[in-house]
Amino acid sequence: MSARANIDVSALPTYAFGHRALTWWATWSMMFMEGMMLLVFIITYFFLRTRVPHWPPNLNPPDLLWGTINTGILLASFVPNHLAKKASETLNLRGVRLWMIVTLLFAVAFAVVRVFEFQSLNCHWDQNAYGSIVWVNMGFHTLHLLTDMVDSVVLIVLMFTGPIEGKRFVDVSENSIYWNFVIVIWLLLYAVIYIVPRVL
Repeated sequence: MSARANIDVSALPTYAFGHRALTWWATWSMMFMEGMMLLVFIITYFFLRTRVPHWPPNLNPPDLLWGTINTGILLASFVPNHLAKKASETLNLRGVRLWMIVTLLFAVAFAVVRVFEFQSLNCHWDQNAYGSIVWVNMGFHTLHLLTDMVDSVVLIVLMFTGPIEGKRFVDVSENSIYWNFVIVIWLLLYAVIYIVPRVL
């Protein structure tokens, strides 16, 4: 029997960005599943709308102020989030640290305003079907926001304490993709929760 040749792969990279990374596929799969769940909630909202002549039923629509402020905060957070993603993909540690912290500050501001937003929905979660689906949608988004904030804090700590590895920059890149998902689903929910009751 002839000896089998060994291939030296020690020079190959231990990480990759984009679709070459397993975490990229995991992130997009999770966003797809959560997006389908959001679609179910939105369909439920419109189904309930067809059951009553007036919407919201015997209630005022949510006040626009806090929800609109939060929309502005979230849209503004796209800039530092994008810069964090670009910094991660060029292995720019200083840029990653800076822009992840800035993005996290936007997230904290959003979470604080979200408290006032819940108070201005003009309904309680157990008041009727409308109140329940509005709170479910708001809670769905808030949960995504908080989980991404925790993930961001962990990544920031790792980027300051080390070890600084290529896979950590990949994690930051994927985290940035997920934050964009948080932005997009909020734009959909803002339209459903705040605009629909005023036009339908």
